[in-house]
Amino acid sequence: MGSAKGGSLSRKRSSSSDGGRSGKRQRRKQQGNFEDVQQQRVTANVRERQRTQSLNDAFTQLRKIIPTLPSDKLSKMQTLKLASRYIDFLYQVLRNDELIETKPNSTSCSYVAHERLSYAFSVWRMEGAWNVSGH
Repeated sequence: MGSAKGGSLSRKRSSSSDGGRSGKRQRRKQQGNFEDVQQQRVTANVRERQRTQSLNDAFTQLRKIIPTLPSDKLSKMQTLKLASRYIDFLYQVLRNDELIETKPNSTSCSYVAHERLSYAFSVWRMEGAWNVSGH
């Protein structure tokens, strides 16, 4: 077994016919490749941090839109699920024609409508949680 290893090493050594010069070129090439790979990693890391920050910003904006309870500390998955439920709720409100008619220039009416929708969604959400828990 040991002689087979020794034989393969001697073949590797004897295959170099330029007196070791290719080893220096090989190291320079590897050094350049290593630096290139390192730079690519740095660039990829920067892009990933920017992507993650952009995603977090989008979730922050989504959390501002969805009516939540004061006790809510929503994960990303919970935020998406709640957003989906809120969209379904709004669809049901529109479908049942329960949406309050507001004047286009009346911000106070719009605010009241938003508050009423938020309250109705919270009630709807709590009823859903009550029904899901088996009551």
